Amino acid sequence: MRAVIAEDSVLLRVGLIKVLEAGGFEVVAEAGDAEGLLAAVEEHRPELALIDVRMPPGFTDEGVRAAMEIRRRWPGTPVVLLSQYVEERYAADLLSANTSGVGYLLKQRVADVADFVAAVRRVADGGTALDPQVVAQLLLRRDSDPLARLTPREREVLGLMAEGRSNAGISQSLVVSESAVAKHINNIFAKLDLPVVDADHRRVLAVLRFLGASRA
Repeated sequence: MRAVIAEDSVLLRVGLIKVLEAGGFEVVAEAGDAEGLLAAVEEHRPELALIDVRMPPGFTDEGVRAAMEIRRRWPGTPVVLLSQYVEERYAADLLSANTSGVGYLLKQRVADVADFVAAVRRVADGGTALDPQVVAQLLLRRDSDPLARLTPREREVLGLMAEGRSNAGISQSLVVSESAVAKHINNIFAKLDLPVVDADHRRVLAVLRFLGASRA
């Protein structure tokens, strides 16, 4: 699986290359700014773009804007944003445009190599991966209706859904049966007034509601 990395810190970039290659990815290009990233994606059309949120020249949201441009110009390209701090609005900005193949992880997560590679691979396979710290902050801030209708356990389940966990993954994390997880998820759908459509689509809508990123 081919990957492109955009990170202005050479030391971290080298580390990310080694981590991804050890995890079975082929890093086909690296860049230190958004312009170089876009050129690399255009040339290589990778299966994954790993992007620092803050890059030259302004060190603000260049990576986010580049990620959204990648999704616009090459739809379906999985992107993972890396950030030094929890800035959940960037995750919401990216998810509001498209929810498949999107990740937002903190750089400190790279230290747990197995967990980091698993999250990145989940995104490359078309899933979603949000850093647990981002999810934790969102749980503290999203206290208005209809989220206020959820029980503490249902909020836990929704938080794990936002991290990109499957029903089996949620079951293992909470040490409950998969049938119990399915019941909680159905309750979440009902309490958030989500339409009865494809189950995977409703999961996405639930996460967007959780993020406050829905444009409806």
